[in-house]
Amino acid sequence: MAQEVKTTAHREASATFGHVESIPRENRRMSNWDLFATWIGANANNGTWYIGGVIAACGLVTASTTLIIVGVISYLLLAAASYMGYRTGLPAMALTRASFGLRGSFISSIINVVQFIGWAAVNTFIAATSISYIFGELFGWPLYGKPGGTFGLIVGILIMSVLHLLSISMGERSVRLIERIGIILVVIFVLWESVVVFRTVSFHDIVSWQPPHALRMTSGVAADTLAAFNLAWVTAASDFSRFTAKKSAATTASFFGANFGLFWFAFIGLFATIGTAVTLNHFDPNNSDPSTVAAKLGLGVLALLVIVLTSTTANAVNLMSAGSALTNMVHKLSLNVSLWIVTLAATAVTFIPVYLDSFLDVFETFLNGIGMFLGPEIAIFLVDYFFLKGKQYHLSEFTKVKGAYWYSHGVNWIAVASWLLGVVAYWSLKQVALVSTTVGATFIAMTITAVIYWLGMHFTRSQAVSAKA
Repeated sequence: MAQEVKTTAHREASATFGHVESIPRENRRMSNWDLFATWIGANANNGTWYIGGVIAACGLVTASTTLIIVGVISYLLLAAASYMGYRTGLPAMALTRASFGLRGSFISSIINVVQFIGWAAVNTFIAATSISYIFGELFGWPLYGKPGGTFGLIVGILIMSVLHLLSISMGERSVRLIERIGIILVVIFVLWESVVVFRTVSFHDIVSWQPPHALRMTSGVAADTLAAFNLAWVTAASDFSRFTAKKSAATTASFFGANFGLFWFAFIGLFATIGTAVTLNHFDPNNSDPSTVAAKLGLGVLALLVIVLTSTTANAVNLMSAGSALTNMVHKLSLNVSLWIVTLAATAVTFIPVYLDSFLDVFETFLNGIGMFLGPEIAIFLVDYFFLKGKQYHLSEFTKVKGAYWYSHGVNWIAVASWLLGVVAYWSLKQVALVSTTVGATFIAMTITAVIYWLGMHFTRSQAVSAKA
């Protein structure tokens, strides 16, 4: 009787974790260009422009240096995570089962669902602001930020939500299609925007400009801001690389695509924000969003349409990743149903900044949360795959109760404890001025987490070997 109850419990638990689909190599269709375009599209958007505008508070030299260094480090990690998807054919959050445990991986999934819904909301809000400016140009509606301007913003949010539902309507196929078409249009339009920016303000004026002392951002704060922005994509890497049969597409194409999109749009945001400050002889970091900058530089309706387009291409990736994470927690949901759920949730979240005083404050709080919770998670699953498991995961074990990745009741408590200590390390380092104002807390906290996890797993393994002996 006891054995029958135990067997039933195991069967129910197995049903809970469902079937994790590994894409066979012969069914993978994404090429080098697809992955390159996907990651350009992921970063060639208004959120990246906004990040460039935010770090303008460092001045051009410090902002540029920090942008390049953090981008290269972050997207080397993305290439590594992308390699995991290429090798296994599994989505990102399913892969965390091997390090956190079948049940423990829900922690990673929850973080991913929240952060990608948040990013989708950020991009939607900025794009909706652009739509409100378009309505102002075409119909004379009040601009957002002016009396009566909220109505245009709300209409913009609803329009963007419809576009997002269309963009994810067919899952991975529609994402691939929108990236292929969208990236070509984005390249054409943003080349034009770049020309307009540099015609408006000379490069010499941009280089020599310095932010007011009271508003100056340190290199450490900029590094943490950029790291939080970049690392979000690391947890989505294998959601797309699992659809390619080419190692170079998963690693090289992804690395260069992500950096190309980042550098291009962040530098446009950086130059445009400084250019606006020079032109108006006034700098306000709250005006770093591309809609405000485009309007103040007189870039016109076409530039605002580019912002709307880039939001759609970026959010196709955001929503795909959030939906994939949701299916890791609730296997009864198909990917398409999950995509609809996260898209509608992102729409609801987008309304939060509408009723708050400063979008920038909400954005910076969101970024701090991402850096604190996401960095340690990434450190753990990369160390687990590349150093502890020797790049060998057993696919049959990813749904097996009492299997290799079951650990203790489905949770690897070493991973969970290491993650929590990493979160504490990040918060603690942010209180140390020497760290928080120079190099930032993110990558140091990730290194600390990686070492703690590696030592914890080795100690546990040694104890197990000793007990058997």
